[in-house]
Amino acid sequence: MPTSDSRAGVASVCAAALTFSGLVATGLLAAQPAAAADPVGYQNVRINEVTSSNNDTVELYNTGSTAVSLSGWKMSDDSFSPQSFTPSATTIPAGGFVTFDSPKGLGDSDKLVIYTAGGAVADRVEWATGKAKPAMARCGGDGTGAWVTGTTAATFGAANASGCPTSVPSASRVRINEVTSDGSDTVELYNGGTSAVGIGSWKYVDSDTSHSPVSVSSSSPSATSVPAGGYVTFDSALGLGDNDSLFLTDGNGNSIDSVTWATGGAKPSDQRCANGTGWFQTSTTATLGSANTCAGGGGGQTGHLLGGGGSLTSGCTPEAPSGTGSAPAGTSAWPGGLDVTITDNVCAFTTSTGPEGRDVSGLAFDPANPSVLWAAKNKNWLYKLVKSNGKWVPDPSWSATGKQIRFAGGSGQPDSEGVTVGGNGHVYVTSERDNADNTVPKDTIMEFDPAATGSTLTPVHQWDMTSQFPQLDTGSKDDANLGFEGVGYVPDSWLTANGWTDPLTGAAYDPANYPLHGSGLYFAGLEWDGTLHVYGLNSDGTFTTFGTVSTGKASVMDVTFDAGTQRIVATCDNTCGETHTFLKVNAAGAIVPDVTYTNPAVMPVDNLEGFAIAPTSTCVNGSREAVWSDDGVYGFGSGSSSYGHALYSGTFPC
Repeated sequence: MPTSDSRAGVASVCAAALTFSGLVATGLLAAQPAAAADPVGYQNVRINEVTSSNNDTVELYNTGSTAVSLSGWKMSDDSFSPQSFTPSATTIPAGGFVTFDSPKGLGDSDKLVIYTAGGAVADRVEWATGKAKPAMARCGGDGTGAWVTGTTAATFGAANASGCPTSVPSASRVRINEVTSDGSDTVELYNGGTSAVGIGSWKYVDSDTSHSPVSVSSSSPSATSVPAGGYVTFDSALGLGDNDSLFLTDGNGNSIDSVTWATGGAKPSDQRCANGTGWFQTSTTATLGSANTCAGGGGGQTGHLLGGGGSLTSGCTPEAPSGTGSAPAGTSAWPGGLDVTITDNVCAFTTSTGPEGRDVSGLAFDPANPSVLWAAKNKNWLYKLVKSNGKWVPDPSWSATGKQIRFAGGSGQPDSEGVTVGGNGHVYVTSERDNADNTVPKDTIMEFDPAATGSTLTPVHQWDMTSQFPQLDTGSKDDANLGFEGVGYVPDSWLTANGWTDPLTGAAYDPANYPLHGSGLYFAGLEWDGTLHVYGLNSDGTFTTFGTVSTGKASVMDVTFDAGTQRIVATCDNTCGETHTFLKVNAAGAIVPDVTYTNPAVMPVDNLEGFAIAPTSTCVNGSREAVWSDDGVYGFGSGSSSYGHALYSGTFPC
């Protein structure tokens, strides 16, 4: 749970580079087919041409430098849900085209949305009556040019140059060319056409859904037209935030252009590179009113936050983040994809003990079935989640509303925080207190059999470590709330293969010395000071304490073992700058920090307490899914598309 209480200081960690190649996954159960992850480079696949004339054909173009698999991709329009389609090729090469016919047809006035197998939105386009007859196409650059409707000839499977009208409408050449969110909040439009374009009736709006579109002319009375090859700038009357978007429409409400940027992405400037046509990237120097120089080349394509939306329901009360701090020294940028998808329904986790719909904390993929994601909700609930239409939703065959968990004997309300799957396939959950008496710590690890029937689960075994943390027993509910926040199962095979030294014997760890502990140890993360506490959980209800591991961070909110990188991962939310520290066994046999990563830049700075990486068996094109949970479902604040959502999905290298 979030808290503003002070914690131990953050130790500086100089992170070394983490090598992904040559790592062999060990200690996993036999994997079953899983939901596909979003492929690397999917954001480079763009809708390039569409027709709604009988055959209802769609053309995709790959603007990137690597091929992208289209396996499992889907499409939807304005009336039907995502449907599978049959592309002319299952992989779209760099600079290449793929076509397909819409499985349910496309209307005279319609919308087309393309989804990856993981549910991310790759691209979308809308058109008015008759505008896709005989075809509509991007002109001025395949995959990047502006849309021109009513083109006279279709060019499916080939470049669009000959399919564009002889005289491209000038309005199609006007693009958002540069944006700043450094206080001036200025927007630059550029006209790549050969004649001036009137924009007196055009409007713009940001990503705050409580805002209404504002006319460009009201923001800049002199901005009535954009000259050929020229620029118009205006200051946004709505302001522009650190994580924000800008949408530009004509006087009829038709989309002209849009851009989304992450934290710092438009400071001092977010520019199209090349001028008027390319992807946006952060620049160190603004060039408002003149050609973009893209100076500083900060970070390439801006990350996008995709999905979300929906209405907050009565009783769903998001909670603003607290306790924001800095990242450890030497922290590296997120190594995976720049784009992130909101991957749950709005206010999806309301329960009888938590109607506010928030407090989703720990996450863990099931290694025996990576299409299953386990989630712990603070007020004693456990969820088995599966993918449906690209979103993680409760598995209705297990429980459509989650199952309530109790302490041993069926009593109490565990303040459930962390979750992991043990070598025996059972689900292990940590609790830091009993919410029925929340001023008293109760740091426990509970073992649940997921095959047990009924709507309430009681532990098969329960291990109580409360006495080890007297600093939490002060009579304060805030101190009691700083206990076990996460837990990760680490297989014995990894510990022995990497030469971990047993702190109890001073010699190489030998699992045979602990015959009742199963096939691995459990690393419980303490929010109080960011340490990991290592336990052997014995089948007779006792436990063995193997000491502590320093993560170099002020707090730990989740713990996982990733067989793909052969690392233990300790996650901290905004308390530590939204970071994930990967730990290894060093040459001396100690578990130490190796490298620390931030979250993707487009993500909110929230109490993101849960983190899980899909097993490598789910890899597609070198990437697999990573999932985060927001303990407060706050997102970017009221009015944002992420407000009221708990789960975010991105990609991580294999």
